[in-house]
Amino acid sequence: MKAPKNPLPKEWLASDWSRGKIADYKPYNFVDGEGVRCSLYVSGCLFACPNCYNLAVQNFNYGVDYTDELEERILDDLQASYCQGLTLLGGEPMLNTNILLPLCQKVRDRFASSKDIWCWTGYTWEELMEESQDKLQLLSYVDVLVDGRYLDQLRDLTLQFRGSSNQRIIDVKKSLQENKPVLWTQADGSPYY
Repeated sequence: MKAPKNPLPKEWLASDWSRGKIADYKPYNFVDGEGVRCSLYVSGCLFACPNCYNLAVQNFNYGVDYTDELEERILDDLQASYCQGLTLLGGEPMLNTNILLPLCQKVRDRFASSKDIWCWTGYTWEELMEESQDKLQLLSYVDVLVDGRYLDQLRDLTLQFRGSSNQRIIDVKKSLQENKPVLWTQADGSPYY
């Protein structure tokens, strides 16, 4: 059975791979995290998970250039009172830090913590702890991380916000404080299933 690729620490760097492209931007959707969200799908991923649901987006040249105009549109869209936050997906966000670090900094400058940031990554939390400084900096802006490669043999369509049972929904702030992954819980304190 084919398996996703597994990088060594700091083997894959955004500076070597990212072409500054996005596959899509979807304002005000309800599927990429809690609440109403603005979702940015970056282009490029090296994990090559078998049966990836977004195969075309693995190509770093797929899509359109990320522009200042798009960035301003995202920031303007986030101002809506009913919009809970920004979601970063792909492709692989951690291999597009050149785009996402400035955006996330502007989100924090403009909205502080009133808008949350969710991010999907093929990296596990443990792998990210050994990764390059730009990935760790991007992680510091994120509130909720869905980590781990999609594994087709662990596919579970009953799970919320993830495709396979190995993936975790992690509370980034608590995890950084406790120096270990802490799972994100729903508003009532119960875990996600």
